[in-house]
Amino acid sequence: MNKLLSINKIAVLALVFPVAALAANVTGTPTLNANQTLNLDTDTVGSSGGDILWNGATITFQGSATGLALSAFIGTGQSIFNTLSSESILSALSGDYSGAPISPGSLAVGDIFAVKTNLGNYAAVIVTANNSAEPVGFVPPSNSARAMALKPKGLQVFTSGSITLQFVTFQSGSTTPTGPTITEVLNNYGLIPGGFPNSGIAPGSLFIIKGSGLASATSVSSLESTTGGSVLPTTLNGASVKVTVGSVTVVPAFYYAENVQLALVLPSGTPVGAGTVTVTYNNQTSAPFSIQVVTSAFGINSYYSTGTGLAQAYSLSYGLYNYGNSVPPGTTIRLIGSGLGADPDPTRDTQYVTPSVSQAINALAHVYVGGTDASIFYQGPEGYPGLDEIDITVPANAPTGCFISVVGVTAAGVPTNFLSLPIGSGQCEDPGLGYSGSTLSSLSGLATVNVGFVEMIYSTSPSTNGGGGTQTFTDAGAEFLSYTGAQFGASSGLVSIGGCYVYENLGTSTTTTTTTVSTTALSAGTITVSSPNAGVAPVTLQSEGSLVPGFYGQQLPSGFLTQAGGAFPFTATAGTQVGAFNTTINFPTPLLNWTNQTADATVARSKGLTVTWSGGSPGTYVIISGSSSAAGVAGFFSCLAPVAAQTFTVPSYVLATLPASTTGSLEVGNETVPQAFTATGLNYGYAIGAVDYAIDAVYQ
Repeated sequence: MNKLLSINKIAVLALVFPVAALAANVTGTPTLNANQTLNLDTDTVGSSGGDILWNGATITFQGSATGLALSAFIGTGQSIFNTLSSESILSALSGDYSGAPISPGSLAVGDIFAVKTNLGNYAAVIVTANNSAEPVGFVPPSNSARAMALKPKGLQVFTSGSITLQFVTFQSGSTTPTGPTITEVLNNYGLIPGGFPNSGIAPGSLFIIKGSGLASATSVSSLESTTGGSVLPTTLNGASVKVTVGSVTVVPAFYYAENVQLALVLPSGTPVGAGTVTVTYNNQTSAPFSIQVVTSAFGINSYYSTGTGLAQAYSLSYGLYNYGNSVPPGTTIRLIGSGLGADPDPTRDTQYVTPSVSQAINALAHVYVGGTDASIFYQGPEGYPGLDEIDITVPANAPTGCFISVVGVTAAGVPTNFLSLPIGSGQCEDPGLGYSGSTLSSLSGLATVNVGFVEMIYSTSPSTNGGGGTQTFTDAGAEFLSYTGAQFGASSGLVSIGGCYVYENLGTSTTTTTTTVSTTALSAGTITVSSPNAGVAPVTLQSEGSLVPGFYGQQLPSGFLTQAGGAFPFTATAGTQVGAFNTTINFPTPLLNWTNQTADATVARSKGLTVTWSGGSPGTYVIISGSSSAAGVAGFFSCLAPVAAQTFTVPSYVLATLPASTTGSLEVGNETVPQAFTATGLNYGYAIGAVDYAIDAVYQ
């Protein structure tokens, strides 16, 4: 088996290659769907690179691009936009530009914002249509943990929404497009953005460069072979790369080169420290892109090459484990990845060399499986350039389930990316989450998976009136979406009871931390929920229609859902794509109570966080989640603990991934046992009730 085929190789996208020079201003009226980018110097819409990214609700700047919402300065509307006939006003305000996203409140029709592009040109942009998605009130199973407590304050998910813009980019003679543009540099497997304590590129590791114009757009380079004495090239598909740290410049070798992405191996002799990367293609060199070269930053390969979700774990004979073939406790397994550190044999930077035990790179002090410390049998080079392996023995007392957390941690407490393993015998079983290996295996193999989700939530959060105190909401919701089988199988963010999951991304506010997944909405007809409490009329959920396709929601009236709990029947008539169904959500009493809420408002990241509670739904779990953001990065974690334990300590290595912040959030919640239901048109349907408490928190 060619293990290099697991390298995260993104296919060439239909992007227009930037021309060498533009003599006139560039104008356009593009429509961006969720998770699409726009290059304002070329009027190119794509899925990577560019100057701005539309995530379904906000505009975020890409690479070195910056900007500013202008409406507060110059007003709104087409007539105001038409007066912007030169870059003078835009450049005069450039001192106020930043990389902070343009928020939804500044993206109404008629709002204007400015951008300084990656090439240094100024652009004025007006919103001419906005069909933005509101944040969905829960996280679908194929995207992030359903167990993250429905309406997590720190992680909002946008599944749809488009925006139409009109723009003009003023081209100055010295800032016309000059070749390749770099937007991201990442470990090929961990994919953790720069700025986090566990990010960076280690010497000897396999890394990727994302951007545009990086290599030929018409020629796709195949994966370079390193067997039979072959050596990886330092020039490929017209591209070459240099990495400079201090006074030292090194030239990495290529695995592949495409116009939007390059994959290379950083030479083991690269010094540690702040550095820059440049790409040269067609005799033109990109602007330097800042990176941090670190001693070690290991990334574990995931089954679906996403950096999260199911880990790609092998037996020592390279048999692959998955949901239908769980890892038995006590088994020694192999995890493939990259970034342990400089290879003891630098020849392996460019060609295959069989490793020996004496060449181990002992970068990780621990590998935790379900929170249990696993024995590390070997960690070091795998043989192929840039590839490392870690051989561990899964503890005999490791928990079993479909999403048992796995993470490596250095002696300094710095973690790898967080993934999951199916542990058990044969088909994995996770009854607490409502999943089994047979369900996951069969559905992930389908072209499309139609999922239905019904929920009720009792939620307490800080008051928004500025006067302190709390506010309580009771809501009912449902969502019906179609995913690809791969999206469903990736299960990014799902974690079994006893484990933790971490999500890291670029951003400046935990309220805009965003994950996007492509879905198709399904029509489910009319959905009504009834209360067991006397004198309270049934409530019909309202379809969000084009705003959030596939989502139904309704705030419940006073007295509908109380601390007394009860059984709440849902009845749905047939829609055009989902048939009629009936299901019931049962809230037992007493509801969960977070007993040390006040003490938990201050989180000492280096010491861990202990949470205590009482009550809750018997036989279920408690969800502990939190988020913080600072200096352009935002982190989110979620841990699951058995409700009967009444206490759980979030490990310090989990909290270490979050930036220190005085404006973070913390939540503790509980969900009822998932209640499965069936309906024509659905492959998987379930209903749960949730109790959620949210507070503002300081992360020290």
